[in-house]
Amino acid sequence: MHRICGLFGITYPIVQAGMVWCSGWRLAAAVSNAGGLGLIGAGSMYPELLREHVRKCKAHTSKPFGVNVPLLYPAIDKLIKVILEEGVSIVFTSAGNPATWTSSLKREGLVVAHVVSSVKFAVKAAEAGVDAVVAEGFEAGGHNGREETTTFVLIPLVADAISIPLIAAGGIADGRAMLAAEALGADGVQVGSRFAASVESSAHEYFKKRVTESREGDTMLTMKQLTPVRMIKNTFYKRVEEAEQRGASLEELRTLLGNRRSKLGIFEGNLEEGELEIGQVSAAIKKIQPAADIVSEIWDQYATLKTSMCNGISKD
Repeated sequence: MHRICGLFGITYPIVQAGMVWCSGWRLAAAVSNAGGLGLIGAGSMYPELLREHVRKCKAHTSKPFGVNVPLLYPAIDKLIKVILEEGVSIVFTSAGNPATWTSSLKREGLVVAHVVSSVKFAVKAAEAGVDAVVAEGFEAGGHNGREETTTFVLIPLVADAISIPLIAAGGIADGRAMLAAEALGADGVQVGSRFAASVESSAHEYFKKRVTESREGDTMLTMKQLTPVRMIKNTFYKRVEEAEQRGASLEELRTLLGNRRSKLGIFEGNLEEGELEIGQVSAAIKKIQPAADIVSEIWDQYATLKTSMCNGISKD
């Protein structure tokens, strides 16, 4: 997994996902200080708020960190302008065509990774010139691919299709999953849900507590007609489910979703009417921890298991 560490200048090949309403400067700085790669999630930020978070992150870590930018953001050019003006060196793009911005970002000397949910888009991202691809399986929280390809299926397919560094995402929250991702061809992992429930996450404490109380089957991918999103089942989810079952139009679904459902649930802590975006692996998250502890626990478990397995093979 040295390719990811070398690419980003980090100690451990563990990337913290740039999650909407969760990934502010505190979380990014904490993960970077712990040896991983912290990402500020720009999807919920106006340009000047992003500038503030970048500056605060720089003030609290001397280690590399990056910004995650959804390419469908309505004022994407303004976000990019802030990123360049503030000297951010790493950008993760998602939710859009990587060819639109990759070449201009790389001309400015930035390292660019792009998030995909299929082999087709992984190949397109590589052709667009990105430095790394994040392949995210169906298990992941938040906005997701329509293909419903799971991480264990997606990673080896993408690994066979591209030659640039590959980061596995979706359902990864501990060292066991990290080792499995490596065996499937990944050079590193991106972790979302576990960091969403960390001490430094900007999510509401009610949301974090709900994540730690989740059980298997509590999340579902819904709104596939509009914009697929995995969320915890709650009153809002049931309303969406009912609307879809009776054949609601796209316009009705857009009205139901509104423009602040995720903020209402994740940031403001409304557990019934908010959109509670989180991955399937939330069922395995039982406590709210400092980000540094999460990084060290994942790496220590990964390293211990790898050593144990290698020793077992050598003895045989």
